[in-house]
Amino acid sequence: MQQRRHRWLGTLLVVVATAMVSCSKPGPAPVTVFAAASLAAPFSALATAFETSPGGCQVRLHTDGSQNLVLQLREGASADVFAVADERTMQRVVDLGRVYGAPRVFARNSLAIMVEVGNQHHIQGLADLARSDLKVALCGPTVPVGNYARKALETAGVTVHSVSDETSVKALVGKVQLGEVDAVIAYQTDVRTGLEAIAIPPEHNVIASYPIAVLTARTVDGNHDRAAAEAFVAFVLSPAGRAVLQEHGFALP
Repeated sequence: MQQRRHRWLGTLLVVVATAMVSCSKPGPAPVTVFAAASLAAPFSALATAFETSPGGCQVRLHTDGSQNLVLQLREGASADVFAVADERTMQRVVDLGRVYGAPRVFARNSLAIMVEVGNQHHIQGLADLARSDLKVALCGPTVPVGNYARKALETAGVTVHSVSDETSVKALVGKVQLGEVDAVIAYQTDVRTGLEAIAIPPEHNVIASYPIAVLTARTVDGNHDRAAAEAFVAFVLSPAGRAVLQEHGFALP
């Protein structure tokens, strides 16, 4: 009996020791991804696919308006990867010294007018947005889609008074869903339940280019796994990642 007890205790100690060693093995740190609001749906799918791929790891996805993301990075936010809807905004992060290497364009998008299903105001194109009987909103001029929208309106020779300059395309589209405005200019990938998109012809449209980059070490906790961040970017640029982007309506460069 005594011998069996000793053998049982010895086996238990081996199991506990093995578990302690296993739990103490360092693995790749979670990758924190900052992405533009218009990338919320595809990047959620990309994060899930990456986490289950060979060599993948946990992804912490944070989406917001582009100017808000830049402000957070400037104030020292912890992030490993940055993906945004225009190269101008990416350059601001490059100028902060927060980017490794050269950013890569991984997707493209175009603009569309968003209205409630049924289009009760019979909006046919950009020229209609100047009508005095309509409430139209845009994103602010420092937000990529707001900048693109103003360029499209200028090209079409249309002047629009925005009743509410929003800080993200998510908030902008929400204005139409809630019935607070009659129309907005967003990305063609931003069609939501209860909305329909009115196409903007190529001669007036603006093509958005989306760059992605690995960021430098975090300034808050220093827990930065550059290899894991580079692996996530590589996944986004891979055939599997490109397929996810296409499924969500994005064009490829």
